[in-house]
Amino acid sequence: MASVSFRGVYKRYPGDVVAVKNLNIEVADKEFLVLVGPSGCGKTTSLRMLAGLEEISEGEILIGDRVVNNIAPKDRDIAMVFQSYALYPHMTVYENMAFGLRLRRVPRDEIDRRVRETAKSLMIDQLLDRKPRQLSGGQRQRVAVGRAIVREPQVFLMDEPLSNLDAKLRVEARAFISKLHQRLGTTFIYVTHDQVEAMTMGTRIAVMNAGELQQIDTPQNLYDHPANVFVAGFIGSPSMNFFENSRLVEEDGKLYVLTQSYKIPVPEKRYERYRDHVGQEVIFGIRPESIHDSHYTPPSIQPAYVEANVDVVEQMGNEKILYLEENGKTFIARVDPRTDVHVGQRIQVVMDVLNMHLFDVKTQKAL
Repeated sequence: MASVSFRGVYKRYPGDVVAVKNLNIEVADKEFLVLVGPSGCGKTTSLRMLAGLEEISEGEILIGDRVVNNIAPKDRDIAMVFQSYALYPHMTVYENMAFGLRLRRVPRDEIDRRVRETAKSLMIDQLLDRKPRQLSGGQRQRVAVGRAIVREPQVFLMDEPLSNLDAKLRVEARAFISKLHQRLGTTFIYVTHDQVEAMTMGTRIAVMNAGELQQIDTPQNLYDHPANVFVAGFIGSPSMNFFENSRLVEEDGKLYVLTQSYKIPVPEKRYERYRDHVGQEVIFGIRPESIHDSHYTPPSIQPAYVEANVDVVEQMGNEKILYLEENGKTFIARVDPRTDVHVGQRIQVVMDVLNMHLFDVKTQKAL
């Protein structure tokens, strides 16, 4: 088992293309860290540099206390699960799982023990004689994970291993990998563009954008306290609503956010934090789940009542998603499924201002 450190890591390509810029991350031993961000943000490149599949342009990567910049991939004591699974089509499941151990000249009896024990734990022991083309997507995914497990590495690296599965299988596979991490007690570093995967699996999440680390924290802290507009918009589904061209004002000793359509009171406990920004233009943010139908408002919220026109209604069974419009601005509310509304109706909704977020217009950082 081992910790992992990225210290001032850069990845540059010809033509002044910087794929990863000054990446600094400390991954604790036995931690499950998720690298998340949109396509092209540098997360897979970071993982490949750790695996030794990409050269490091600048900085250091450590596994445990050992700098691995110039160590061959096979000597880094890591195992990687790829998006494509990368199974050998001409080999059986058993042979795929045993292949890496044979290259390391592990004794035959030890190989057989590890493969069969791992296959049983992954519930693929009945598939050992099959070839990849005879397996479903979920079974191939388990074989790819099993091939990594039998090596008993210090660090597991996973590059979007669930992206080829359908929605139902992805949910099952998320739980499977989380349980696997708990059972093995090994360091996991997992790459995904799916923030739901990140939120449900990671001990901590590192959010990346345009090659730079935006924020690293626990899933709940990322959700509750996003560091900037990008993190606030990326974490959470549906995404946070942003009301730009807003202004923070003070009237009779009280603070308000003036959007183009609404006057939103600021909770008193935020006064000290926001008072230095009175008179400034801000971005007002609020999550869809913090906007409620006025007939089904939960207790203990601090309400701001606003009206809007219903553009779209999505019935989800356990909730309704409302696309609301006011003065050309569309925003989303997640409301109680009993909410009785129809397209074209004008309704009153309640914003819970205890969950409001304000961001600086120039820096995009949270106030």
